[in-house]
Amino acid sequence: MIKAYAKSDIGKVRENNQDYYYLSDSIDEVQLYMLADGMGGYNGGEIASELAIQTARSYIENNFKEIHKDKDNIIQLVGSAMEYANMVVYEKAKQSKELEGMGTTLEICLIYNNRAFIGHVGDSRIYRIRKEFMRKLTQDHSYVQKLVKDGTITQEEATHHPQKNMLIKALGCNAFVEPDVMVKGFLKEDIIVMSSDGLTNLVSQEEIFRLAKKDIEQAPKELVEIANQNGGYDNITVVIIKNI
Repeated sequence: MIKAYAKSDIGKVRENNQDYYYLSDSIDEVQLYMLADGMGGYNGGEIASELAIQTARSYIENNFKEIHKDKDNIIQLVGSAMEYANMVVYEKAKQSKELEGMGTTLEICLIYNNRAFIGHVGDSRIYRIRKEFMRKLTQDHSYVQKLVKDGTITQEEATHHPQKNMLIKALGCNAFVEPDVMVKGFLKEDIIVMSSDGLTNLVSQEEIFRLAKKDIEQAPKELVEIANQNGGYDNITVVIIKNI
């Protein structure tokens, strides 16, 4: 059985909340959890994040029952949902001057048969906690992460880099996007944490691990409070899922 809890908060600086998330009901056939961090314009980010999630969600829910439920088909379904959401957001952005250049990160976690099928674009993150170890499953699609990968700067330097918010890949900014799609085991007692960078820029991995392990129901609220205490410079969203 899957239990999931979430919290989204505007933070202390922004005028509106451009993050958006979705949690399946535990009785739904498709166990689907999504998070998006929008960007752009006056309200472009808000529109992009909600539109991306609604589009990807309906694509997955409409097609899930039609496919043969093996690993490759589910991976393909998640990837196609993200590509379709990208196209819808991109087309919407072209419709009006105010929405020009809007885009969003998108994290999808589809749970099926003790596996997590994960889709990822942008710099929101997905972690998995298993026993006493927390592992980051996604690679940030950011300029700074590319510098780290190339060995130009250290992970430590990346934390305080002035261009840390610059994305090299986001959803809705180009006609086509190539999402990262993967499958990971999601066994009994495993925990998945999905978060926007408003959390991970202000709260340490150690703290995320500690609170998620302690109480998945209270953790989202507590993590948001800590991010706000540490400055709350951005919208903050966290989704915590546990295989009970």
